[in-house]
Parts: sequence; structure tokens; C-alpha cells
Amino acid sequence: MKKTVFFLAAIIILCSSFQKRKTKKPVPLPVCVQQLITKFKKEEVANPPRSIYSYTYHGKTVYYVPAPCCDFFSDLYDSSCTIIAHPDGGFTGRGDGKIPDFLQDRKNEKLLWKDSR
Repeated sequence: MKKTVFFLAAIIILCSSFQKRKTKKPVPLPVCVQQLITKFKKEEVANPPRSIYSYTYHGKTVYYVPAPCCDFFSDLYDSSCTIIAHPDGGFTGRGDGKIPDFLQDRKNEKLLWKDSR
């Protein structure tokens, strides 16, 4: 009797561990970010590969696209995908100077896409 109870308990524990776990659905990317990805996929592969990150900056979601190469500006978009600044890059490496605190104050980095070709 004890062996049967133990056996049934073991089966119940094993079965419960195989139940489908709820997974978080990925947050859909804004249309304009999807359009950037489509655009980058049509271009030649850059070195380093193109990528898009999201951050929280001053309480708002922003999208950061690192510069494709030397002496180019990186791009920083707001949640509507309007360019708000070029936080780094260019000849000085300091961007356009509009938001000099971005690199220090950004939070919650998430890599949204990276060219893997």
C-alpha cells in the first residue's frame, strides 16, 4: 500500500512539472522599428553588424541605433520613431550634443534586433 501511494505521488509530481508554463508574449515592436529592420536587411552587412536597442531614458522608452561605422552619428528615436538626437559618434565621438547625459542615464537596455547575416 505504501509503495502504491509513493508511486502515485511521484507520478503526480512528475506530471505537474511537465504542465505547460505560461510564457510571456514578446512585446510587438513599433512599426517604425520594424521598418528600420527591413531597411537594414536590404543594405550590405555592416561591420559591426547593425543593431537596435531599447532603453528607458528620463522615464520614456527610446530606441538606439549605434553608428554603422566610424565618424557616423548614432541615432536615438523616441517612441514614435522621431529622431530626437545623435548621442554619440561623429568626428568628436560625442554626437550632436543635444543629450550629453544619454549614455550615463539610460536604463533597462534590451537588444531588440541584431543583424545575424
